[in-house]
This record gives sequence, C-alpha cells and structure tokens, in this order.
Amino acid sequence: MARLLLVVGIGCVLLVAASKPAAASDDVAALLVFKRNIYEDPLALLSDWNSSDTVPCLWSGVSCSPPLDGRVVTLELSNSSLRGFLAPEIGSLSSLQKLILDHNALMGSIPRAIGKLQNLTVLNLSTNQLVGPIPSEIGDMRKISTIDLHANRLNGDIPPELGKLTNLVELRLSNNSLTGTIPGSNDSVMVTTSREDQIGLCQLAQLTDLDLSYNFLVGDIPTCLKQMKRSSMVGNCFQDNDIMNRPVEQLHHAVISGENINGTDTDHIRGGSGEKNMTQPLWLLILEVVTGVSLLSILTLCAIAGLRRCKARSSGDSIPWTRAISWKERTVISIDDDLLGNAPKMSRQELAEACEDFSNIIGSSHETVVYKGTMKDGREIAVVSLSVPVHYWTNYVELYFQREVVEMARLDHENVAKMVGYCKESDPFSRMLVFEYPTNGTLYEHLHDGEGCQLSWPRRVKIALSIARVLRHLHTELQPPFAVAALTSSSVYLTEEFSPKIIDFERWRALVAKPFLSSGVIVNGGPLNGVVDPRHMRFLDVQTNTFAFGVILLELISGRASLSKDTDDLVDWARRHLDQPEEFSKLVDPKLKNVNHDDLGIICNAVNLCIDAEPSRRPSMNMIAAILEEGVDTSADTALRASSLAWAQEELAIS
Repeated sequence: MARLLLVVGIGCVLLVAASKPAAASDDVAALLVFKRNIYEDPLALLSDWNSSDTVPCLWSGVSCSPPLDGRVVTLELSNSSLRGFLAPEIGSLSSLQKLILDHNALMGSIPRAIGKLQNLTVLNLSTNQLVGPIPSEIGDMRKISTIDLHANRLNGDIPPELGKLTNLVELRLSNNSLTGTIPGSNDSVMVTTSREDQIGLCQLAQLTDLDLSYNFLVGDIPTCLKQMKRSSMVGNCFQDNDIMNRPVEQLHHAVISGENINGTDTDHIRGGSGEKNMTQPLWLLILEVVTGVSLLSILTLCAIAGLRRCKARSSGDSIPWTRAISWKERTVISIDDDLLGNAPKMSRQELAEACEDFSNIIGSSHETVVYKGTMKDGREIAVVSLSVPVHYWTNYVELYFQREVVEMARLDHENVAKMVGYCKESDPFSRMLVFEYPTNGTLYEHLHDGEGCQLSWPRRVKIALSIARVLRHLHTELQPPFAVAALTSSSVYLTEEFSPKIIDFERWRALVAKPFLSSGVIVNGGPLNGVVDPRHMRFLDVQTNTFAFGVILLELISGRASLSKDTDDLVDWARRHLDQPEEFSKLVDPKLKNVNHDDLGIICNAVNLCIDAEPSRRPSMNMIAAILEEGVDTSADTALRASSLAWAQEELAIS
C-alpha cells in the first residue's frame, strides 16, 4: 500500500512539473503575439521579449509569482509610448492578475477574449485610443476590483453584465462616447430590497469609486447611485437638472429632435416644446425686439426701392443690361514654352500606328477613350485620348493639361505605371497621354471577374504591401505630395509577376469633365500668374486615398467588390466584423487557403484605421505602411509560395 501511494505521489509531482513548462510556453506565445501587434515601441521596452526564452519572467513589464515559475501575473507597461492593438491572445494569460497599459496609444477595440482573464483584479487601459463598445464578456472577470477605461473613444451602452462583478470597488469610464442609460433600477423601492433583486450597477455592493462623467448618457441616474459624488456624473445628458449636463449644442450625440430616447423625455435637453429650464434674460428680450424692428425697416426700404425700379423700367428710362465680364476673361494667362520640356512628346501618327489606327479600344467614358497599343520596340502602351471639342478647350484647360502632364512626368516608382509621353497637336485637335501598360489585367478583374485562384494569400499580402509603399512614396516622399484621383482596384494593374502598377486614368477624366472655363489670353514666356483651379486642389486629398486603400485591403481579404447589386456595401458589411478580432475570419474569401491569421489581424487593424468615418483621424500612409511592414509575414518561404511556379505546382497537385 505504501509503495502504491509513493508511485501515485511521484506521478502527481511529474504531472505538475510537466504542466509548468507547457503553461509557461502558452504565456510566452501570447505575449509574443501581443508584441507583434505593437508596431511602434520608441523606448524599446519590448526589445528583450525574445522568442527563444522559455519563460518570460525577466521581460520588461512582466512579473511572475512566485518568481520564475513561468506564470505571468502582471503585465504593466504604463506611459511607454506604445502604439498598436490589443491582441485577442491576451486572454490566454490565464494567471494574469494585473493588466496595466494606460497612457499609451493603443487603438482598435477591446477584444472579447479579455473576459477569459478569470484571475484579473486590476484592468487599466485608460488614456489610449480604444474604440468600439465595452465587451459584455468583461462581466465574466469575477475577481476584478478595479476597471479603468477613462479617456478613450469607447461607444455604445454600458454593459449591464458589469453588475456581476461583486468585488468591483472602482469603475472609471469617463471621457468616452458612451450612450444609453446607466444600467440599474430607477425604482426607489428597490433601495430597500436585497442586492440580488436589483440590476446592473445597483448590484455592486462594494463599489465606492464611480466616474461616468463626460459621456453622452441619458435618462435618470439610478437611485442606488445618488450617494456617489456629483462630479462623477457631470457632462452627460441626464434628466436630472441637479447635474451639470453638456451644452445643448453637444447633445446631438444623444438626442434626436422630436423623439424620445429609451423612453426618456428629452424636452428638457432640447429646450424645444417642453418648459425651458431658465427664464429668458431681459437684455436678450430687448435685443430680440431691436433686431426685429431693424430687420423690418430694411425689408420696407428694399420693397420701396424695388417698386421705384419697376416704375422706371416701365417708363423706358432703364439702363440696358450688359453681361458682366468674369475675372477669368480679364486675366492674362502666361505659359512657359519650356513647361513640358522634361516630358517626351509623341506624334499622333506614331500613336495611330501603335494602336492599329485607334481601333483597339479597351475603355471609354464621356471624357476619355483608352486605346491599347504596341510600340515598335515591343512595349505595350495605353493611350488616353481626351474627348473634348476644340471650341471647349479653353486656355485654362490647356494650362492645367500641361501642368498635369508635368505632374505625371515626375512620378518615378516601380509601382506606378510610367508615363511614356504625351501628344499635343492642332490638326486634328488631339490631346493624349501615353502610359506603359501592364498586360495581366487589373486587380479588380482578378478578384471579381475571374475565379481569383491565381491570387493566393501570400500574393495578396505582397500586393497590399506594394500599394501601401507606393502611396507612402506619393504622399510623403514626393514634394509637393501627389494623390491618386480615383484609387480603386480597377486603377491597379498587374504585371505578369503580379506586381501592382497604378494608372491614374481618372485624373484626365476629371480635368475635362466640366469644360466651361472662360478663355484667357496666352502670352509666350513668363510664369503662371498665380491662377489656382479648385479642381486641381482636390487631387491633394491624401486622406481620401487612405480610405480607398482600406477598401482595396477589404477586397483583397474578402474577394468581394466594393459595390455590388447582390451584396451590401463592402465597408458597411465589413464594419460589422471589424469591431471584434474574433470575427476577422468571417471576412476571409472562402476561396483562400492557408490564411495566416496573425497577418489577417494586422491587416484588419490597418483597415479599421483607414476607413475611419472622420478623415482627420485617418493616419498617414507612412504609418499604415509601417504597420503592414512590421506586422505581416514577408519571409522568403512566403514569397516562394506566392511565385507563379509554386502556384502552378499547387494546381497540378489539386488536379
């Protein structure tokens, strides 16, 4: 019997000893994924997080208890200037007790997997840039005593599941964009009943420190929270007049004109049909009367003047009407003869021979016709001919045509289709642009018109990286910056090696879309007289390019077109899944095999930044390119799998 007990005891010891390295390796793997999702670490705090380490206990910001047993209990990286995203794998740190990442620049949403941290007692993600709702799974962390999420961009309702956190002492959600009512009973009778009979935050018997200030919360403050400090509720949209609410002009986030929100009467907020909160000051009443009298006097004088003018016209004494001369007709436009000196000029005859007498049309619109041709040296070209009658071709249009030719001539990047030359002739009137033509079709055709089988996951990642790099070059490395007029998957052409090249056809369509500019006088020599066409300025909208790049990334991931009669708008559809990392896989094209889910997470987070509804919050392509370069797998093995030979071998194996 003693021998049997000894064997059992030794087995238990060995089992525990064997489980520790496995548990430690799980923590190492989770932390390394966390590191990969951080794309800026200017203080190099994560530089000692090495994949070769078997335990992470000596890494910066990481603590284990008892020391060196391999299980992580604290991850603290406050004020570390980290920029990136919270990886769902953080939920794998099953022994974690403190997660403190405040005062950084973490973006994206709080992953639902955070609810798996059953041993967590302190969660501090304050003063970051987190967006989206507070996940309801946070209510599963039954040991937690402190939750601090203030100073982010969180929205949506406060989850009632917080009421399950019976050990919660401190809850800070201030300075976000939370809406709806505070989850908790407003019935005064409930105060006398047990906590088990109450709901939401009213269940939190231990809660002593609550801050919900400066959100967009509406309705009544639950009676159970009346004892909290008044300052913890200010800056919202409550019905309680004893609380200082937001200014009325800011309440559009929470109040819809003429409607009630969650059954709450909002007349006191709008100051509309309901009774006003304050008596109108006497000085304001006097000002209104004086303004009304003055306006009435002005209208009376205008009416009298109008009647006199009508009488004068009827008597035949009126002055003959003459058309006003626009400032553009009075302006002398000067064009430098050498403006196009650096751009190669080609003859119409040369282009006619290359394009089979302009019979090989590959695209057309009201403003342009695009021909495909082959030069004598074998180069494939695309010729964009501007379809504008000569009498509409004003001096201003000519000026901006030449300026745009100069703009295109300065572009020199491997992922921009090179401008081969231009044609400018008077008889017959011709204005044409000539570009090198990648012969493998457009990205749109490969993704949506065919089966998409040639675009494997590594190949799509490579295309995404190339487009990000060329946009970074155009937006930040060129001076002045250059923005693509209409960046879509149809403007991205592919070479035989599937290298993307952007052709900005839309630039020329926009140039002649409204040929109504008044004519001026062209004088040989001299600089441009400071004339700026507003149409030219819109091409500098790099933020629009950033959004368009996000759409292209979604097309690469999902295989869906940006607009389709059969499916929802791509961005609207994708936003339903982008808020939660656990749902990223729902975006993936079903034709794709062997998708790298770490890469998918990085790309989806980049998409979230690109398609932000507020243009000013979209990061530069310099940052987006850095996120992709640092995060996605671009190893030699991956590049090999993307090659044409590897694809062909894969197809043979399948067949």
